[in-house]
Amino acid sequence: MAILRNIVGNKKVLVACLLGAVITVCAITIPVVIVTSYDDVKEDAQAFAGRDVLDEVPLIDGHNDLPFNIYKVERNLLANFDLDSNLKQHPVWGKTESSHTDLPRLRQGKLGAQFWVAYIRCADTQYKDAVARTMEQIDVAKRVIAKYPDDLKFVTSADGIEEAFREKKIGSLLVVEGGHSIDSRLAVLRLFYELGVRYMTLTHSCNTPWADASPIDDEIEPQLNNLSDWGRNVIWEMNRLGMMIDISHVSYGVMRDAIRYSKAPVIFSHSSSHKVFQHHRNVQDDVLRELIENGGIVMVNFYPLFVGGNTIDNVVKHFNHIKSVTGPDHIGIGGDYDGVGQTPEGLEDVSKYPDLFDMLAEGKFRSGETFTPWTREELRKLAGLNLLRVFKAVERVRDEMVEVPPYEDLIPFAEFEKAGVGDQPCMTNMNVHKE
Repeated sequence: MAILRNIVGNKKVLVACLLGAVITVCAITIPVVIVTSYDDVKEDAQAFAGRDVLDEVPLIDGHNDLPFNIYKVERNLLANFDLDSNLKQHPVWGKTESSHTDLPRLRQGKLGAQFWVAYIRCADTQYKDAVARTMEQIDVAKRVIAKYPDDLKFVTSADGIEEAFREKKIGSLLVVEGGHSIDSRLAVLRLFYELGVRYMTLTHSCNTPWADASPIDDEIEPQLNNLSDWGRNVIWEMNRLGMMIDISHVSYGVMRDAIRYSKAPVIFSHSSSHKVFQHHRNVQDDVLRELIENGGIVMVNFYPLFVGGNTIDNVVKHFNHIKSVTGPDHIGIGGDYDGVGQTPEGLEDVSKYPDLFDMLAEGKFRSGETFTPWTREELRKLAGLNLLRVFKAVERVRDEMVEVPPYEDLIPFAEFEKAGVGDQPCMTNMNVHKE
């Protein structure tokens, strides 16, 4: 007791004792806190599945060709077409190798928004009835969206995608695949925009008089046109309208020209890495680096012919390589479902997106090899935030160009001649291009 009274009576000794007690308590408790915090992080990491992000942000797929399948199978007649059923069990659709989409599988795949493609083959229609045929595909896409209002919502803006996601509906946007669909007429481009078209792929598999398609890159001695002088007007009119410029399917030269001349970020709606697999439809690393400066995005294609293999592992290698070049801000999803006759094992249809995100989050191929896992924020960007950023940037450029009048330049006859299509019997006013 005497010792205790001495300690209490001596302030210096009392303070020293109290400090000693605090230090002792900290020495015991801080490691416990640190270990507990570490365990929490560990538990969070174990609980994190890639598919979780698809409940947080809209999963946006850049390219689905369902409307063209409806043309091929149903002749664009919807009376007997039921998207709200399992089409794998349908007597006709179930036997169609390119049928990968229906509402039950879209819901299973956690899709938040889809760009539906108005596509018609350029080999059949260019310089003929391409405009009319494209209008039919826009029409059937809009009718499908209207037929299922509880599941699909027609939207035309980045805000519209986010609004549909909040309503737990699939935001549905329209696109035109191939510049042949405008018949070298800027007026048609403007009318497509009024109908709701929010991106156009500059070419498909055929050259237009104003832009080369990607197959030209495999020719031994190609007659390159790249993006013609008049083609720049297409780029600038799309900028003015607020229509995204899609450079999937175009030649290497047109990729670089489009990035150079566009005032807004561009997109590859369904393309993969040329470094991983050297196919002319894929994107070279130097173009990827230019895309960083442009602010654009590559939405990775799943088609085995383009990715160089028939498994989900082959597709993931493209995601990983593109991210290694561009970082996580310039990559998205462009599955190309319903537009191909073969899909990879593990990504058979639109129900499989969650499996892809799980694999990226885990950092492990099905072969057993590992790679650096994608973080939650990287997966959120991949799912849809990157595309929303690009879309909003395109809309800002549109708003900045509000005082710019429509581009009215007619394509010169010389560009038809250079493309070898100076004689066009289906065009009744060719003379106006000669003046």
